[in-house]
Amino acid sequence: MPTVVLMDVSLSMTRPVSQDGSEEFQRKNLAVHGLNMLFEHMASNYRLEFTSLMAFSSLWELLVPFTRDYNALQEALSSLEDYDKTCVEAALQGVSNVVQQEWGSACPCQLQMTDAMDNLEELLRLSGGDGQIFTMEGPLCMKSVQAMFGRLIDYAYSPFHAVLHCGNLSSDVQVFPRPEPIVVDDEVEPMPRTVSTDLEIVGFIEIADISSPPVISRHLVLPIAVNKEVDEVGTGATEEPEEEPSASQMAGKSPNFCVLLHGSLKVEGMVALVQLGPEWYGMLYSQADSKKKSNLMMSLFEPGPEPLPWLGKISYLGPISEAAENPYGEDESKSPFPVQPAAKRSYAQNVTVWIKASGLQTDVQKILRNARKLPDKTQTFYKELNRLRKAALAFGFWELLKGVADLLERECTLLPDSAHPDAAFQLSHAAQQLKLASTGDSQYAAFDHNIAPMHTDFSG
Repeated sequence: MPTVVLMDVSLSMTRPVSQDGSEEFQRKNLAVHGLNMLFEHMASNYRLEFTSLMAFSSLWELLVPFTRDYNALQEALSSLEDYDKTCVEAALQGVSNVVQQEWGSACPCQLQMTDAMDNLEELLRLSGGDGQIFTMEGPLCMKSVQAMFGRLIDYAYSPFHAVLHCGNLSSDVQVFPRPEPIVVDDEVEPMPRTVSTDLEIVGFIEIADISSPPVISRHLVLPIAVNKEVDEVGTGATEEPEEEPSASQMAGKSPNFCVLLHGSLKVEGMVALVQLGPEWYGMLYSQADSKKKSNLMMSLFEPGPEPLPWLGKISYLGPISEAAENPYGEDESKSPFPVQPAAKRSYAQNVTVWIKASGLQTDVQKILRNARKLPDKTQTFYKELNRLRKAALAFGFWELLKGVADLLERECTLLPDSAHPDAAFQLSHAAQQLKLASTGDSQYAAFDHNIAPMHTDFSG
């Protein structure tokens, strides 16, 4: 998520700030002090963030385009000029132009402002509700500015450090960008779920078996530098790097499990399944940015024990060595995936769906046509009757069962004298069974139960 810093350089920012017994500052000086604090933090802890600096008054100007060179950003702050009045609308239009030109229209960005609270809160609401406005608490002074920027850093720019485990091996890593808490909507009492700082690799699987799974976010995983020399290679704070530092650059010459894992996944064409928390999983894999460079990435699945249906429950997966026979075959010509479900999926069956009234009417008329041809159409009559019964029970459409029962009783009274005697028995029996099912009693309204033809002296 890129960051846009929008600096007000209107004349109002040159107003002095009264401070007892200390040097007099302008409002602009306080803002520059706070931004320098932010840039220094990002240079050492959040160095992969792209940041842009814009200035505005009645017009706007792009001072520093998106960069990771925080020295350039600080130098631009030291040479700000003063202009006329404040015009937030023009500044926001400028932000929109700069972000869309660099990142496209679908990219969110950090933007925090402190004036006209009601208007800014409404602006956040209209833009989707994601974001927060930070203001200074207490008098306007250096201490208040530092406290406000400290809250901003803790909220949006604190690095996510974790320990990646695999058996007896482990590595300190930084996950970028920081994984945000998510809320699972289908839980009875939804609670935010956060990624654990202990990431446990639970197994490895072929890329072909996992394919391109649905994920909720993607993150870069970097080993944490362990010495000054390595830190200088990886930060890129002295000059703007053209690309993100690779895992090997970050780890330097010291043995590092994260580098070993990255290289192994790349060579073997596999992914590592990693546990992020209770019943929450993701995957680690190598992704190439170019022919010469690749990164260790982590994708987060939807929380749950079975995020990828074709793999089954993640906890049920195990080593090939523990299987009675190789699930891939001796010549690796087959695959155990996708896992076949124990029960047939609904979309694989002939499901009854009534989108329009005409569809329901057609099914009822089909039952009545077969009812008038009893006993010759006994099997077809009960097949159509049970199909309608199951659909009505699935939808909770009890009134339909009662209505069809009434229709069958009416058909029974309208039978001609020449009708076969078995027809009256079958119609009365079917009507009675539908009425019992319409009560909702579990004894008669079981979904898997089928109404069987009534055995009479005429059935043979």
